[in-house]
Amino acid sequence: MTATVAVVGGGYGGVTAAKALDDVADVVLIEPRDAFVHNVAALRGVTDQDWAERLFIPYDKLLTRGTVKRDRAVEVTATTVRLASGETVEADYIVLATGSTAPYPANIDALDRETGKKKLDATRAELELASHVLLLGAGPVGLEFAGEIKASWPDKAVTVVDPQPRLLSGASFPEEFHTELRAQLDRLGVVVLLGTALRELPSVQPGAVGAFTVTTDSGDDIAADIWFRCYGTTANSDILGADLGAALRPDRRVAVTPELRVQGLRTVFAVGDLTALPELKMARLAQKHAEVVAGNIRTLIEGGTELTAYQPEGADSIVLPLGPEWGVTYAPEAGVLGASVTADIKGTFFLDSYRELLNQK
Repeated sequence: MTATVAVVGGGYGGVTAAKALDDVADVVLIEPRDAFVHNVAALRGVTDQDWAERLFIPYDKLLTRGTVKRDRAVEVTATTVRLASGETVEADYIVLATGSTAPYPANIDALDRETGKKKLDATRAELELASHVLLLGAGPVGLEFAGEIKASWPDKAVTVVDPQPRLLSGASFPEEFHTELRAQLDRLGVVVLLGTALRELPSVQPGAVGAFTVTTDSGDDIAADIWFRCYGTTANSDILGADLGAALRPDRRVAVTPELRVQGLRTVFAVGDLTALPELKMARLAQKHAEVVAGNIRTLIEGGTELTAYQPEGADSIVLPLGPEWGVTYAPEAGVLGASVTADIKGTFFLDSYRELLNQK
């Protein structure tokens, strides 16, 4: 009998694992959305209507043999996935690809394409009315969003505030990278206030136009008329049943073995942001996890015992666009790369490769 593999989550890792196992197993991909959301390009979708149309890629051609079940997982055990509809999926192997939740618009939280597009259009309309944008968080999201806003509306004031004393504080990049990044932000006219936080959050809702003044801990007053939260991600691990709970870490991520099995379980694997691996959480790494997991499940299905260990990257790397024409890249093997190279790398946000992955050329 053919083994059943339940893949929980249809993001970058989930679709990669599901497609890779489609020829060897009865794959059931469980995902509440009606389309894959290319969140890597979400911030471009806020400022550029053409991109808002491209972000959503249907699942209908992803699998040849398997099934995409549009439903929400509410509990996962070692052998079952219980769904919001009341149905239970019994599986020989389970891949947890539930990812993480981040504030909109870095993460588009709509469950269908039309709602997602309308939300992006509404946010773009609010931004068009604003004169001063406040972004909280000087990580990749805040800085990329600042660049996108400045590229579309060069005359708008953009201020980024972060309590950490350094840009991209959660990662380790060389000083040359930081120097180039600060120089480009200065040239774009983005004001960055580091080492300070707001005494109170703005009185208006994020993403809605409305004049407000806030004060930082260092005593600076900022008068703006729209703001966004650009920090804070939460691993989506609430659905894990009791037999998986022992693998949870204090940050709600899941401990995994070198083969990316959930710690303590032989047939449950985890990929992407859910894992407690000591590396940056990025789409391409979720896909690397998924490739290793799919290979290991294939080996087990075919009766093998020698599984592949995932090799985390030895050093942080990043491609950080600041709009279509600016940005900074760092990789240990290439060093620091400037605006033109970064624009070339991220100019299409690899959209064609993801459309190909989902068989939607």
